[in-house]
Amino acid sequence: MHTRPHKALFPILRHLSDGRFHSGQALADEFGLSRSSIFNILAQAESMGLTLHAVRGRGYRMPEPVEWMDGAVVERHLGAAAGDYSIRVLDSVGSTNSALMAAALEGAADGTLFCAEHQHSGRGRRGRQWHSVPGGSLTFSVLWRFDNGLQSLSGLSLVVGLAIARAVNRYSRHTARLKWPNDILVDYRKLAGILVEVQGDMHGAAFAVAGVGLNVRLNEAQREAVDQAVVDLAEMGVAVGRNKLLADCLLQLREAIGLFRQQGFAGLREEWMALDAYSGRAVALALPNSRSIHGVACGVDETGAFLLRDAQSRLSPFSGGEISLRLDGVR
Repeated sequence: MHTRPHKALFPILRHLSDGRFHSGQALADEFGLSRSSIFNILAQAESMGLTLHAVRGRGYRMPEPVEWMDGAVVERHLGAAAGDYSIRVLDSVGSTNSALMAAALEGAADGTLFCAEHQHSGRGRRGRQWHSVPGGSLTFSVLWRFDNGLQSLSGLSLVVGLAIARAVNRYSRHTARLKWPNDILVDYRKLAGILVEVQGDMHGAAFAVAGVGLNVRLNEAQREAVDQAVVDLAEMGVAVGRNKLLADCLLQLREAIGLFRQQGFAGLREEWMALDAYSGRAVALALPNSRSIHGVACGVDETGAFLLRDAQSRLSPFSGGEISLRLDGVR
């Protein structure tokens, strides 16, 4: 949905997620609004994909409790590492990446994190829309600052994907694997997407904002709105709370980015390859210039470039493009 939610929407939803019924009049009194405003605001929640129970004479409630994002809870789970991050939880924002890019240009510190319950214009790669569901997604962006310039950042999106997969795999019986350059898949269905945006000098000060969108619990309408096969944590049997999962993602990112700062992508390449969903598979690589090349996926090189072996057995690196499985299986 592209509409900006009413500013009272999320406070009301938090109020409703105790599992009890609240009458329209009680909500109107609590929030200083008219009953018709309450009705319209909750209709907005339904249009965003949230299901509410409304029973005449009893009022409204959320059918199942939602664990809302809470920066203090995330910090508690981070323990000693909490000092590495500055966490801001937003109810609704256009896009966490856009908001954090703007904050970075204003001087926000390394480790600044924006997490949002809802994005009304979330972005994926190549200008696609990223669908985030209030209470049903984990959507956040992290800012890192680097001294060695943009040239030192190749492979960063792969490092972010690896860290998120590590965090998910602590809880899942179904291994989360990686798709170059920035998707996390389970059985070739998309669980999470990553969007890394960088700015700065080639050899001086630079920064990167990494946005992560992870499916926690999608309903049917939300699945149909996405133009590819998706999976969520609920379907995978992963019941960990979103605040705990975010903390685990941040702990894994702290470790992976620390190593990346010292060794570049080369230090994490082997671990990334071990989770590569496409290695050894016949694929088509759609290049940014609209050309398409067929071959066998052979992992990634030390810089994070995708390696493709063509029909003449030549191995070539590619730093941009999109891969898909070739269903004919031709090698």
